[in-house]
Amino acid sequence: MKNINMMVVAAVLSGLSFASVAAQQVSSTPLDQQKIGVISATGSTNLLSLEQQLSEKASDAGAKSFRITSTSGSNNLHGTAVLYR
Repeated sequence: MKNINMMVVAAVLSGLSFASVAAQQVSSTPLDQQKIGVISATGSTNLLSLEQQLSEKASDAGAKSFRITSTSGSNNLHGTAVLYR
């Protein structure tokens, strides 16, 4: 029972620490941040999964935030985003 409680606590804490590091999607250029690059993602079947793909790539690149600039496709979506730090 003690092991299960420890696993639950570890899962919650790891989820919280990931959320604090993840890049945040914005709708306009953040005033206090500078553009650091552009990313793209392909292969998603819906907008939510495309958004998640771009968010993961932005976080991996060390961005604090990202703004989706384009999406295209129907069954195989493609999107681009600008990164900010």
